[in-house]
Amino acid sequence: MFATTLIAVTMQPPQNPGPPYPPSFGQTPRPNWFRRATPAGRVAVILGSVTLSILLLCCTGTAIVGALTGEPEPTKTGTAAEQAQQPILAAPGEPAQDTPAIAAPSTTPPSEPATAPSSVAPSSAAAAPVVQVTTVTEQATIRYGQRTVKDSSLAEGRRVVRTKGVNGVRTLTYEVTTTDGVRTAKKLVKSAVTKQPVTQVVAVGTKKPQSSKCDPNYSGCVPIASDVDCAGGSGNGPAYVSGPIRVIGNDIYDLDRDGDGIACD
Repeated sequence: MFATTLIAVTMQPPQNPGPPYPPSFGQTPRPNWFRRATPAGRVAVILGSVTLSILLLCCTGTAIVGALTGEPEPTKTGTAAEQAQQPILAAPGEPAQDTPAIAAPSTTPPSEPATAPSSVAPSSAAAAPVVQVTTVTEQATIRYGQRTVKDSSLAEGRRVVRTKGVNGVRTLTYEVTTTDGVRTAKKLVKSAVTKQPVTQVVAVGTKKPQSSKCDPNYSGCVPIASDVDCAGGSGNGPAYVSGPIRVIGNDIYDLDRDGDGIACD
């Protein structure tokens, strides 16, 4: 049965209405439709012939494989395209046999497979923060102190700076922690005095001023009067002074008679 089917399929004459060879001498030539067809029509005929040949070869191969395996081949009727569309049903109680399906040629372009929208799973844990620990050194000023001393050589209430004060320097070392570039902690780990301050010394005078009753032209108190004479002398006063007295200005009372700068000597 399979051999008869194979011979029947392979012995079908080609569907070509035109003669394969030119007519012999003396016969009226018949019209050749293939030559008169457009280029697109010729391409369609060639493609159809190739497709039909492929279908015939596939059907023939299926029949031969079925005959060799011993499986019964159902009776095929109709064209090869109709046979390809009819499914083979398995008998009750027997497993269904997989039959390769023959796809008919189609001019419709294949559609792209639909892709399911991809969903990005949320991260199970947030990105770990970047923590950095650095050492920072800063300097702080130490204010100098001040000390006051009394000086009897200075006029009372007068202030003189004997030693000028100088500020000191303290060096502070911190441990700074930053998280993602933002400072989150600052800890003092060391403090040291790198420059000692200098205490400022101020002298305050305690010397009392001279009495206004003494003449400023003499060193020593010479009273201010209409006339002053040396005590124990021949002068008649009314005021007297005991020497020696140093003349630092004008000898208005003529106390330095020998002119050596010392009066009442």
